[in-house]
Amino acid sequence: MIRETHVNALTLLALVAIPAWALYADEPFTITLMTRAAIFAIAAIGLNIALGIGGLVSLGHAVFFGIGGYAMGILAHHAQTYTALAEWPFLIEGTKSMPVIWLVAVCLSALAALIIGALSLRTTGVYFIMITLAFGQMFFFFAISWAEYGGEDGLSIYVRNGFPGLNTLAPIQFYGLCLALLVIVLLFAWKLSRSPFGLALNAARQAPMRVETVGLDPMRLKLIAFVISGVITGLAGALFADLNRFVSPTMFSWQLSGEIIIFIILGGVGRLFGPVIGALAFVALEHWLGGLSDYWHIYLGLLLLVVVLFGRGGLIGMLSGREAVHD
Repeated sequence: MIRETHVNALTLLALVAIPAWALYADEPFTITLMTRAAIFAIAAIGLNIALGIGGLVSLGHAVFFGIGGYAMGILAHHAQTYTALAEWPFLIEGTKSMPVIWLVAVCLSALAALIIGALSLRTTGVYFIMITLAFGQMFFFFAISWAEYGGEDGLSIYVRNGFPGLNTLAPIQFYGLCLALLVIVLLFAWKLSRSPFGLALNAARQAPMRVETVGLDPMRLKLIAFVISGVITGLAGALFADLNRFVSPTMFSWQLSGEIIIFIILGGVGRLFGPVIGALAFVALEHWLGGLSDYWHIYLGLLLLVVVLFGRGGLIGMLSGREAVHD
């Protein structure tokens, strides 16, 4: 446990030191890569609550990532074109304020997660996986057909949205904002896992019948976890859209859902910093190996095989040794 704490502390140090070095060396692209990794880590932490604690393998979590992204894109689009989002029954205008966009993104993601979770949790195992995948594909093809907001070509936002007191167009300031949100989400996930709800959810994953005998509803516990997971992933989607100043149907794709799962498996399922280390490793491999070959996913697949076959607890387990292996 002590070794794992050291690994977590070194990861936090890297999240601060690497962008600081990039700022000193005038390497803004490195800061952008770190911002991308931080946003992916937030999305993976969201899924890790459902997957790592609740045992819910969702292959449609990109739905919430895409909802967050399109919430940002649509609101910012109407703000930059000076058109109303709706005029009846009351006027709804666009906005360039990040806090307002985040609020809309998490509310819409929560609603979608509540509906999808209520339907999907009627099944278990591979059926649950396939239903979440089906919802993901539904949203993906809906976004493709949504011509008003770019359809298959996506939607561009010309200027990054604003946050009070910050110049979000400065890479280091936007990264600092994303890092602050990442730390907040990490603290929330840590508190949640040790709360009575987190302990009950973990018990519902391992022994649902026993949980029922003490008067708790395993499905309700998992549904709450699924909604919380969707909310955090939706926030990450809004940040990702702001980073790129672009949204497209690929934010709903099953490939993205698979990548979020890969972040968790690489770092360590159920580990607090597992999604963070997994996201950092993925972005680093994407950058370094992508410059060597268009087929860099082959090397990612080999690394994933090594981690799954020989590394209990993902990269954190491999770095921490047997001492860190626990449930």
